[in-house]
Amino acid sequence: MIPYVRQEKIIEILANKELIKIEELQKFIPEVSISTLRRDLKELENVNKVQILSGGAVKICSSVSELPMATKSSLQTKEKHYIAELAAREVSVGETIYLDSGSTCTVLLKELLKKDIRIITTNTDVLRLTGNFDAEITILGGTYDPKISSLSGPLTEANIKKYVFDKAFLGANGIDLKFGVTTPNLVEATKKKTVIDYTKEAFLLCDSSKFHKTSAVKSFDLNEVVLITDKLDSELSKKMKIIAR
Repeated sequence: MIPYVRQEKIIEILANKELIKIEELQKFIPEVSISTLRRDLKELENVNKVQILSGGAVKICSSVSELPMATKSSLQTKEKHYIAELAAREVSVGETIYLDSGSTCTVLLKELLKKDIRIITTNTDVLRLTGNFDAEITILGGTYDPKISSLSGPLTEANIKKYVFDKAFLGANGIDLKFGVTTPNLVEATKKKTVIDYTKEAFLLCDSSKFHKTSAVKSFDLNEVVLITDKLDSELSKKMKIIAR
């Protein structure tokens, strides 16, 4: 396994673990020796992707990057389904909603197919759907990013501005008291903010693993959305409305 592939695998594992010992990490990739893991972790620490703690533990840095959609879809699956169920209850028959890209929004998409609603989306996972469903789905044009199954850019933003959404459901990579809601990608951040400006009510679908983490680009402030999540957070609840367990 070449270094880049090993290090990507390490990041995938750490994204689902708050803290892990190097020996435990090695159990996930047994073909890689402890000494090789230590070298990889040191390289990742040098570029601020992981933090090596005293005692041999390691954790992912609080500044998060964009993982491939296939990876994100495999993380926090129970939490994502719970969040999607809560979000689906907010949607009423006849509404026009915006559905963002992202793994949690894809789970919500499947929850909404049997509702008589209009879904406007930039989530290209919709193209995988088969069978009959009651929802009417419109895919906005734009520049395709295969890594995150998303459309974005100037054309997308122009199309968004043609609508007034009853509700919008957005995803993000980090949510932080100081920096608000963030994402690694400038065009995605701009797209989300544009949607908020053209919707009556905006919801952020975000599992608790993203709390108190930041990514490269701020998209919008906490008070601009209602957070739907799997776990209450006392600090965040002072800054925004939260729907949770």
